[in-house]
Amino acid sequence: MRIVVVGAGTLGTQVAGALAAGGNAVTLVEADGPRGTGGSVLAGVELVVGDACEVSVLEAAGALRADVLVAVTGRDEDNLVVALLAKRRFQVPQVVARVNDPDNHWLFGEHWGVDVAVSAAATMISLIEEATRSVATVDLMRLRQAGLELLETSLTAESRAVNRRLEELDLPQGLIVTTVIRRGAPMPATEAGRLEVGDQLLLLSSTAGDAGEAEVQAVFQG
Repeated sequence: MRIVVVGAGTLGTQVAGALAAGGNAVTLVEADGPRGTGGSVLAGVELVVGDACEVSVLEAAGALRADVLVAVTGRDEDNLVVALLAKRRFQVPQVVARVNDPDNHWLFGEHWGVDVAVSAAATMISLIEEATRSVATVDLMRLRQAGLELLETSLTAESRAVNRRLEELDLPQGLIVTTVIRRGAPMPATEAGRLEVGDQLLLLSSTAGDAGEAEVQAVFQG
């Protein structure tokens, strides 16, 4: 897939690197160069220097041929403008945008060209991988250094969590549901409502190894 990532901060370079590792053709756009890489260019990632809020810069980055555009700058206004240009001017099929200020989350919708809006950095790569159907394995070193593990569980007809809301479940301390993927579409866990058969849940756990997996099994599968 052809993917344009706007914003070369720490998060943007991590996203670009993970998607490139999955065999995607990735272009990274940054107004001041690749800040997150200390001036170097990521392996397998093309760099375009310029303001992505300008049509000419997005065109130079290949937006006309892009399957996905990911806007992850530190400014919500820039992410919204880039998303709108990507969808309306370049007809990019899938647009993912980062929300920095939770108060602005309501803006990040179809009217601004956003297909998937995400705010938590810890879930960003998982959401983007699902949105782009990338098969890349994400480097979870940062999570492990923080004492966290990313876990996944899928709900079947026998799962005890089906037809229940997340707030109705007795989640142990240190276990957080970050994302629910329903019929191929990722969404923040807070918007999932009642869980359904076939839902895939992405969780962060502070309990490592088999113990963390056992907690997830106990809560969601029974």
